[in-house]
Amino acid sequence: MHTSFELDTLAIHAGQAPDAETGAVMPPIHLSSTFAQQGPGQHRGFEYSRTDNPTRRMLERCVAALEGAEQGIAFASGSAGSAALLGTLSPGDHVIASDDVYGGTFRLMDKVFAPQGLLFTRVDLTQPERVRAALRPNTKMLWVETPTNPLLKLVDLAAMGRLCKEHGVSLIVDNTFATPLLQRPIELGAHAVVHSSTKYLNGHSDVVSGIVLTSDAALATRLRFLQNAIGAVPSPFDCYLVLRGLKTLPVRMRQHSLLAQAVATYLERQPQVLRVLYPGLASHPQHALAKQQMAAAGGMISCELRGGMAAARALLETTRLFVCAESLGGVESLIEHPASMTHASIPAEARAELGISEGLVRLSVGLEAEADLIADLQRGLDAVGAV
Repeated sequence: MHTSFELDTLAIHAGQAPDAETGAVMPPIHLSSTFAQQGPGQHRGFEYSRTDNPTRRMLERCVAALEGAEQGIAFASGSAGSAALLGTLSPGDHVIASDDVYGGTFRLMDKVFAPQGLLFTRVDLTQPERVRAALRPNTKMLWVETPTNPLLKLVDLAAMGRLCKEHGVSLIVDNTFATPLLQRPIELGAHAVVHSSTKYLNGHSDVVSGIVLTSDAALATRLRFLQNAIGAVPSPFDCYLVLRGLKTLPVRMRQHSLLAQAVATYLERQPQVLRVLYPGLASHPQHALAKQQMAAAGGMISCELRGGMAAARALLETTRLFVCAESLGGVESLIEHPASMTHASIPAEARAELGISEGLVRLSVGLEAEADLIADLQRGLDAVGAV
């Protein structure tokens, strides 16, 4: 189903069919931890659910179809998927990563894999010449987020794909913010795509899981080995929840993008707001690339408030529809403070250098009514003005 159907159809049907035994349109959840064998080593494709599970396999095939990949490998979280990708490397291997990479990924690289001998260089990936300058003979991987978290910078994936091909480097793209509905990294040269499927793929803030997609057979084999050997796999019920969420992913992403565009436009006009970071705005420094590389600008917005931490605190403590919480991509709107929440693991001096200021807030625009969301933010900004 990779090429003959549109994404809206694949989201509902790829990797799934009515149950062969009962005809159930929605396939059953296979909660069994183990599977009967006709004899020693004679099974029907499944033996133990850490190794493989029918519900997990359906999820892996569905997301692979959406990303245009040959294989999907599901994990218990996006961080577990990222760890498996980094776990394919050896001590002494060099990785180039986004300078404002997600805080959890920064922690994984800096506190887990760097002590084990991997080497990391963080650069502004919006400047291809800086990436080229950072390459070393032992560079094995280029780790890209686009849009980045939380500064919403865009990376030219086609240019990075060409650069990686030229130098024999694997291009890894975290596509969590955009999803395959808005951005197609594998078509642009990515060797693998990773998602925190906790976010938009599931879309309902009721599961933690991750997935890696690739058409590189050798990489997929290694990732499946690590998936089984380390055992950081999602439960069958978690897989079912993500599969259920995927069925509405296309319509959700279109609406998230429409509402975020309206909210970003509103924020840009407010005197309490110093700057708004949203790829769909003409003021975004890479707006032209967004129009070229993305089907829509997505549901994530960051903005910097005048007044620093006091202003951010006033906003986050006043909004009600925009709930103060970490994570993103659900049907409900969320708001958070990167410097003290999602990116607190990044040293303060590094945050300041990147532009993750005390006044920066990140919004995940949900699916509530536009007028209600803007009224909620107006109440919050009125409180900011009183600080």
